[in-house]
Amino acid sequence: MRITMDLVKEIQRLKKEKNAVILAHYYQVPEIQDIADYVGDSLGLSQKAAETDADIIVFAGVHFMAETAKILNPSKTVVLPDLNAGCSLADSCPPEDFAAFTKKHPDHVVITYVNCSAEIKALSDIVCTSSNALKIVQSIPKETPIIFAPDRNLGQYIINETGRDMLLWDGSCIVHEAFSIDKLIELHKKYPEHKIIAHPESETHILDTAAYIGSTSGMINFVREHANEKFIVATEAGILHKMQEEMPNTELIPAPAKEDNTCACSECHFMKMNTMQKLYDCLLNESPQIDVDEKIRKRALLPIERMLELSK
Repeated sequence: MRITMDLVKEIQRLKKEKNAVILAHYYQVPEIQDIADYVGDSLGLSQKAAETDADIIVFAGVHFMAETAKILNPSKTVVLPDLNAGCSLADSCPPEDFAAFTKKHPDHVVITYVNCSAEIKALSDIVCTSSNALKIVQSIPKETPIIFAPDRNLGQYIINETGRDMLLWDGSCIVHEAFSIDKLIELHKKYPEHKIIAHPESETHILDTAAYIGSTSGMINFVREHANEKFIVATEAGILHKMQEEMPNTELIPAPAKEDNTCACSECHFMKMNTMQKLYDCLLNESPQIDVDEKIRKRALLPIERMLELSK
């Protein structure tokens, strides 16, 4: 997509005038990543949201991410370029159903992946991201039973790595379940020198093929540390922009999706709903704003703060 310099300049002007900060996820379109003040994964974005002194937070990501920023910054204006930018994983865990589920297991510590709604966070004891999930789970005494939600794939990965017998909520991300193991094997046969790296939200049979498993930031760090090698990357294809920007001479191939599409890779249509025009509009109009009920916000804040403290 071609972006005029006028639009870029206008966003920069408004950002300065309004003391705004633009936080963007790695899965955003390249032009949004390029204009953002910070590009990162869920943990990094949460940390930046917690420490910013900006009056306005423009969150170029999906709804639960902007919600988390608002939970951490109740007095600040938090805007999301497209209010319909949701998350299939967050949608897979309805609050009423999860509340009933946790009530059946009152002796369990509830750990929830950050990819969930404010209401789910408010039902949790501690939140985690893919960057710190292993550390968070390992911080809980071994004799204490754990509920892990909403991602069953990340939960199963943690079980395999730690040996903990966790009770998993049956949720998943449609993007990370869209990878085709058959196509991936064929691709690896064609490019046997390429190492497969994967996000732990992927299904177990995909993770079993991987030379490295990690969060989006972890995958970028791994490629940075092995810049002379070649990779097949099994996560949302937006990550390739930052990887290629930092390691321009490293050969990267997106892992193939089950369904045929224009890029033959896995993309999150929610992440791609945000555009530069919408980014400009939301900054200009300070809308659409993210609001969180104060009772829910206060309850959700505690498990997020516990995560941030353990992540220092």
